Amino acid sequence: MPAILEITALRRAYEGRQVLKDITASATQGDVIALLGKNGAGKTTLLETILGFAVPEQGEVRLFGTLSTEIGPNEKQRIGFVPQQDELLEQLTAEEHLKLFARCQPGWDHALCQRLCQSWDIPLARTVSKLSPGQRQKLAIILALSHKPELLILDEPVASLDPMARRQFLTELVTIAADQQSAIIFSSHIVTDMERVANKIWLLKDQQLVWQDEQDTLKEAVVRLHISARQPLPENLSLPHCLYQHMQDHQGTITLAQWHPEQKEELEQALQAWIRVEHLGLEDIFLEFHR
Repeated sequence: MPAILEITALRRAYEGRQVLKDITASATQGDVIALLGKNGAGKTTLLETILGFAVPEQGEVRLFGTLSTEIGPNEKQRIGFVPQQDELLEQLTAEEHLKLFARCQPGWDHALCQRLCQSWDIPLARTVSKLSPGQRQKLAIILALSHKPELLILDEPVASLDPMARRQFLTELVTIAADQQSAIIFSSHIVTDMERVANKIWLLKDQQLVWQDEQDTLKEAVVRLHISARQPLPENLSLPHCLYQHMQDHQGTITLAQWHPEQKEELEQALQAWIRVEHLGLEDIFLEFHR
């Protein structure tokens, strides 16, 4: 399946500080990618560079085979974007926004737009300046979804939405990815939401993607080991891909990032210990990577 997005050896710096280093990744039809990272990790910088708003210092980004900095009207029609801060026109009503975008987008789906406006209770006759933060965010999302983009990028799209609206929005994401075979990349601080819908995880840490694979594979690979030994354990074990360890007397806790089930018996024999393997949720995995 051809890639909608291809990132190759991407580097970006800002005011002399390295923000992105050697990022290589891709997205294809049906991908719902959750972009995880601490505040300041470079998530917004990565998304903006993907969209061609900034020029890479090194490497390249291609959208539909075209360099992101050279995309034209045809490629732009195939992209939807929801930034952290909406760029809605304060003096226009919600309905006027929708009509304006519909005229500019040949693929505008009026039925989808109408359904979303009804289910999300968008006050169409009200000017943007009088909408609540949640209503503004819903409108920005509808504007990005209704022309059925092949690549949808969302930067903190649910920060102002209540739990019910977030659930509705996430359901729409899954439907769009499945029905339209789009690629979706979104960042959010609400990791439980991302866990619910994403099939792939991009984990950004120390300017690099330390993980970019299926979410299920990540959950199989990152485990927390609870160790009970017959004799005092060493203070530190030299283990590859170790994210965290704490040893005290006969008890120990270790988190590994590249776990294989056969390692359990090997470690039990080496340490003369009993080991319980705990598989973690996405939020706990994120925290372990950032201890």
